[in-house]
Amino acid sequence: MIAVIDYDAGNTRNVLRALEAIGVNAVLSSDPEVLRQADGLILPGVGAFKQAMQALDDRNLIAVIHERVAQQVPLLGICLGMQLLVEASEEYGYTKGLSLIPGTCRALTATSDYPVPHMGWNQLHVFSPDALTEDVDQAYVYFVHSYYTDVPEAYLRVFSDYNGRIPAMISKGHVFGAQFHPEKSGDIGHKILKNFKEYVYGDPTSN
Repeated sequence: MIAVIDYDAGNTRNVLRALEAIGVNAVLSSDPEVLRQADGLILPGVGAFKQAMQALDDRNLIAVIHERVAQQVPLLGICLGMQLLVEASEEYGYTKGLSLIPGTCRALTATSDYPVPHMGWNQLHVFSPDALTEDVDQAYVYFVHSYYTDVPEAYLRVFSDYNGRIPAMISKGHVFGAQFHPEKSGDIGHKILKNFKEYVYGDPTSN
């Protein structure tokens, strides 16, 4: 079972629908005991970093996430969920993140050619492959974000060009992040979720 972490941060319905479409046995939960039984975790999210971290803290989920990661349970952060994986964010002042991947969340710079938020379809460029990047190079996926994760190159897996190189996928060990929305990115988004499923279970036919 893969658990989608519920902390009232949006886009969970679409994530669950996408997981169902690829045959994943998934549950939406904020119950620490349910999360402790999961084979893999997905941390979705839209909105502001500070409020999201506060919501996780209010539900006593931060410690559970760290506990499960320490137990080698795979974790995928999506959009804001990816941003929460790093050490801190500059959004509305300094806010500490989950510190699972080194880096800081910083504001995108708006120009006349590159408005913020970065919204719409953009191309992926694989920088350093990992378990989730199979078949994603040069594909287009759907972004909606105003901040990006400034991470060391050691953790950068895929980037997109938007007034410079924007991290699109990052990872450290069994902790993965996707800045775009796989659940809104059609077949390629489903492929990335399938890659995560296969990483969790080690068997493409299992769920």
